[in-house]
Amino acid sequence: MSDPKGFLKIKREDPVYRPVCERVQDYRHVAILRPDEQSKQQAQRCMDCGTPFCHWGCPLGNLIPEWNELVYHGKWQRAFELLDGTNNLPEITGRICPAPCEYSCVLGINDDPVTVRENELAIIEHAFSAGIIQARPPRKRTGKKVAVVGSGPAGIACADQLNRAGHTVEVFESDNKIGGILRYGIPDFKLEKWVLDRRFDLLRKEGVIFSPNVAVGQSYPVKKLRKDFDRICLTGGSRVPRDLAIEGRDLKGIYFAMEYLTQANRLVQGEIIPAENRIDVAGKRVVIIGGGDTGADCVGTAHRQKAACVVQIEVMSQPPQCRTEDYPWPKYPMLLKTSTSHEEGGSRSWAVLTKKFTGEQGKVKKLVCVKVEFVKEPGKSCPLMREIKGSEFEIRADVVILAVGFLHGQQQGLLEELGVTFDPRGNILTAACFMSSVKNVFAAGDIRRGQSLIVWAVSEGRKAAYAIDSSLMGKSSLPSV
Repeated sequence: MSDPKGFLKIKREDPVYRPVCERVQDYRHVAILRPDEQSKQQAQRCMDCGTPFCHWGCPLGNLIPEWNELVYHGKWQRAFELLDGTNNLPEITGRICPAPCEYSCVLGINDDPVTVRENELAIIEHAFSAGIIQARPPRKRTGKKVAVVGSGPAGIACADQLNRAGHTVEVFESDNKIGGILRYGIPDFKLEKWVLDRRFDLLRKEGVIFSPNVAVGQSYPVKKLRKDFDRICLTGGSRVPRDLAIEGRDLKGIYFAMEYLTQANRLVQGEIIPAENRIDVAGKRVVIIGGGDTGADCVGTAHRQKAACVVQIEVMSQPPQCRTEDYPWPKYPMLLKTSTSHEEGGSRSWAVLTKKFTGEQGKVKKLVCVKVEFVKEPGKSCPLMREIKGSEFEIRADVVILAVGFLHGQQQGLLEELGVTFDPRGNILTAACFMSSVKNVFAAGDIRRGQSLIVWAVSEGRKAAYAIDSSLMGKSSLPSV
């Protein structure tokens, strides 16, 4: 431990963001990368706990106290080596991960936790800028070939690990660019796409083969895939959106969140979207149904597209601002989150149930809503939702965006043709070794565990790579986490 009283001397410093009036005019990242000296100071707050619960909170098992101490001493290269050993995409998790490690930080029991996410970002960005990161292709190839279908975080992590093990890895992506949800589902103001391209360029130099614009099961037959590769790993994500089957759902002007965000990201990247297919919110009243991170991303995007007003509603009650007895430390708590998008304007309402949509000339114009409450009944473990009598109201809307989550991966096509078995939730059912019911076909990420966090996707990809390498070679030198 560098300074046993560091956490007493130094207070937590949260990220600094660009002014709202400036950042809503563009899609550049909202946060300002902090200086190395500030990162060294913040790393000094780490207590180097005897039992570091940040390890417990992080699905990747990042060696957080160790690289915090190294950062404090300015040993950036060694800090990077430790980070690189557990995380394949730290420049991405350092920007968009909700940082469960910080909620389990021991210092957080009675003080503000260590800025773990920002420290992680500082390490990887220093490593890139200082030239520490260089392409390291494997010295020897095994002669084995693995296909990874899907280029989101789980697929990229899996491909990176298998390539390090010496296998020839080809990543297939149905979209015209590599990145999956990282490229098309997350706005640039949270994750600029040069960050992805920098990583993918590095992986190409190390030998990973990327094949975008290839729809396995359509333009690339499944039989050919199984013939050409020794192992297959499915990492297509959880892409089937949850819908609202209520009156008026067929009105024009109602879109799924990923439909909206994907198109917005394509426009930012310079792609041409025909006017008749554009989701145009400029000067319009936008209502976003769903209070999660995806909904917040829609809020920020609507601000930048010059919506007249933005309203976000959520059926659940407003979360508390501090931990409750239901979520004691070190559990990841359900707390009120105010994102940078919320700080830019708009309004939020909780405990609002949408009953139906109404419109004019086939276009949505209003939401008919009611306030609800959640009541616990004797003998029931979960509270029941009840409508509050007399609380009906309407919200005017020209565009409605549904951000109410996802059900499971796309089953039609590739998955059905492969013949994999699904669990009760519609995700791919696998054994503990990540292999599906079909021999030599593995699965990882949201397509296996359901919609989750990016750190879980990276963790899943790494574990699947270990399992695949073990099945190919009889044993594996890759880390099992």
